[in-house]
Amino acid sequence: MAEDNNVVVAKRSKLRRYREENLISKAELSRKAGISPITLGRIEEGFPCRIDTKRKILNALGLIAKDKHLIFEEA
Repeated sequence: MAEDNNVVVAKRSKLRRYREENLISKAELSRKAGISPITLGRIEEGFPCRIDTKRKILNALGLIAKDKHLIFEEA
């Protein structure tokens, strides 16, 4: 988070931004990916996850591994 003149600005993750821009709820994405909503929330907050979990999320969004830069911060 960045703080500027006593205003806290939270940086949304690429995953959350993509999910919201495509009108996909957290519950829907977690169900399609086969992961818990709590896990999805943690990933959106910036916590690391396994490669298998990333693959599940990409597949649920209809993306391929080459598109991971659209969803995840690290390479």
